[in-house]
Amino acid sequence: MFPLRDTIQSRSFPVVTYALIAVNAAIFFFETALGQRGLQLFLRFFALIPAELDLLNPRSVMTLFTSMFLHGSWFHLISNMWTLYIFGDNVEDRMGPGRYLLFYLLGGVAAGLAHATILSDLRVPTVGASGAIAAVLGAYFVLFPRSRVITFVPVFFMPWFWEVPAVIYLGMWFFSQVSSGLLSLGAAGTFGPIAWWAHIGGFVFGFLFVRAFARRDRAYHWYPDEYWPW
Repeated sequence: MFPLRDTIQSRSFPVVTYALIAVNAAIFFFETALGQRGLQLFLRFFALIPAELDLLNPRSVMTLFTSMFLHGSWFHLISNMWTLYIFGDNVEDRMGPGRYLLFYLLGGVAAGLAHATILSDLRVPTVGASGAIAAVLGAYFVLFPRSRVITFVPVFFMPWFWEVPAVIYLGMWFFSQVSSGLLSLGAAGTFGPIAWWAHIGGFVFGFLFVRAFARRDRAYHWYPDEYWPW
């Protein structure tokens, strides 16, 4: 299922969410201009490498932050930023820009630590905003249980649009991450290109700590069913 949008209208302009999308895109454009050798050196310095993470080394700790602004491909970037675009605005609305930014960054750090702890011998550079975005998804799961996610499901090349409750959509997503993460541990050391445990760690962080960052409840407007032409 591919998410198209949620059914909650944000009450404020999501300045931090849009700024994060812009910064991630700008950094990726910079990456593409480096060339293969330059990119290797860039990732060697700024990507998270679990086997080399040293919490007593400031430069090593820095990679927990810098790695969440790097991406490995156009698909990696676009899929992450699209997810942030859909779910980030409402979470930012509930937290306020400052607390939301802090929450996002700490969620990314928690995701990186989870990934580095579970796969402590891994020497493959890890990049991507998906761990921090997973924290946003965990927060959304708690804050907006009544929301629904409009999803696109291709069935025999025919477009189907389903309105799925957010708790079910995000619950299924989290279950898929846990299942894949557990399977990766038994893959004879072959963990694949996706940091499943970063996703899990980020989501758990968001789920557990969202209340510490969210402001008091606000009134939200749910789009009526007839709003959607499908």
